[in-house]
Amino acid sequence: MKIGPRKITTAYRPIPLEVPEGMKANEFFNSTENLNDLMHNNGLLRNPEDLLLYRKALGHSNLFDASIIYNTSQSILNPLGRPVRRTQVPEHVRNVWNRMNQIIIDYMQQSFPNPDSHLILCGEASLDATWPLTSPGVPSIRMLHNHFIVFDKLSLADAELADANCPNLTDGGQHSLFQSYMHDVYQAFFDALNLEILIPVTGEKSQVKLTGYPQGLPCWEIVGGIDSIHEVQFWSEYDTLLKGFLDFYKTFFSQVSSRNAPLVSNLHFPEQVTQKLLLSNKFLATAKIVRDQCINDARYANAIRWQPAFKQLIYRNDDNRWIVTISQNSIGNAITELLGVVVNRVADTDAYAQAEPQLIEHLLKVREKLVAADLGNEIATEYWA
Repeated sequence: MKIGPRKITTAYRPIPLEVPEGMKANEFFNSTENLNDLMHNNGLLRNPEDLLLYRKALGHSNLFDASIIYNTSQSILNPLGRPVRRTQVPEHVRNVWNRMNQIIIDYMQQSFPNPDSHLILCGEASLDATWPLTSPGVPSIRMLHNHFIVFDKLSLADAELADANCPNLTDGGQHSLFQSYMHDVYQAFFDALNLEILIPVTGEKSQVKLTGYPQGLPCWEIVGGIDSIHEVQFWSEYDTLLKGFLDFYKTFFSQVSSRNAPLVSNLHFPEQVTQKLLLSNKFLATAKIVRDQCINDARYANAIRWQPAFKQLIYRNDDNRWIVTISQNSIGNAITELLGVVVNRVADTDAYAQAEPQLIEHLLKVREKLVAADLGNEIATEYWA
């Protein structure tokens, strides 16, 4: 069997959503009206912390696919003022979010226990203003949300190979500099964060064998396996990885922007940044490469994402290891593409209807567990009571 990224087709029911005349779809997606539609047509559960569990109308998988969004659309009307990463979420909300993650991940593990049969992944995506404002698709829904997805590995094995040179699969462009020029610096910086539950792993130990992904991304194995997600220390270290990534990225692009720039304000780990980055000739030389190209290539400069975006994943590999990885400012790729799964969504009401009963059965069962744990109240739609 050939190893490589896979391209699968996933059916969905066309969304009965009318965008107001004169408004672009991506502009409408930020509105309270759109979030109301999401809740009333696909919402499963909501709680006083403004966390909304919902079915993905444009799903990655029709086996199991759900998301939680921090729905601040009515409390923060300015899309650019909404929290877009875990570090911006109030602690009491983040605690509830972590508990919801624990229950849903446990459900996926119990319902799909065989790593040879199913690929399980969950993770969060930053949706802040990282693209140039003239780019298509800006803005998207500016609220932090995460995904819970299960893929059938037999279907993945039968799927056609995807184009391995697709930028969405390679984290390409200037972002590959992390791996090509600064791999050792990047790893040394994370090593200085003193993690205990998350230990670095590389190569095949972290990869999904069918696809050979992730490629070139830092990965950490969860010591103690999936049971460790019930420990406060795990979520603390999960957040530490994100904070470290944000510090690294902000510092790097501050040096790209201005030679010998001062220490960025509001860093999480200023001492590690000073010791591991600002005195690293390799780090600063790489910033010069990007800066020089920005000066001489207008198109390249316009494509730079000056503010850090990320996709952070927890997934189960073939050896039943649970791994955490974080992208290197991914360039528009779907969260599944970090694991080499490219999803082609097609509108097909009949095909979706065949998969919908089993999908909804799973979603309602996991909702019952969340309600029992006092993590929210059910939402009724025309598709479920």
